[in-house]
Amino acid sequence: MTKTTQRFFDARPESVSQARSFTSEALTDWGLPDRAEDVRLCVSELATNALVHGTAPGHGFLVKLDADEEVVRLEVHDSRGHHPEARQAADTDTSGRGLILVNALADGWGVKDRTPFGKIIWSCFKATGGTTA
Repeated sequence: MTKTTQRFFDARPESVSQARSFTSEALTDWGLPDRAEDVRLCVSELATNALVHGTAPGHGFLVKLDADEEVVRLEVHDSRGHHPEARQAADTDTSGRGLILVNALADGWGVKDRTPFGKIIWSCFKATGGTTA
C-alpha cells in the first residue's frame, strides 16, 4: 500500500529545516528508517534550491513524499520552470554541489514540468529493509 503526504512551505530560510523535519517525521511514522538520512539530505538540498532559485515572488514550494515497500519518492515542487543541471563546482565555490549530492545519494532523480507553471524535481530511494509499521 502506498503512503503519501505533502506539505507547502513559505519561501523563507527556516522552511528548509522545517522540510527536513517534515520528511523525518513522515518516514519515522511510516516505519522507514533505512534510507531516512539520504532522503533528509536530499530534501534539504532540493528545498534550498527551490528557495534560492525556484520560487517566484509570493510563491513557496511543496514537498511531497510517496512510499511503498520498495521505494520512497521525494518531490519538491516550485514555481519557476527553469530546469537545473548538475554541475561540477570549483573547490573555492561555496555552493553548487546540491544536485551532485542528490545524484550520489538517490537511486534516481529528474525534473519534469508542472502544470500550470513551475517544475517538479523528484528523487527515488530504494528500500533496503522494508517497513516495520
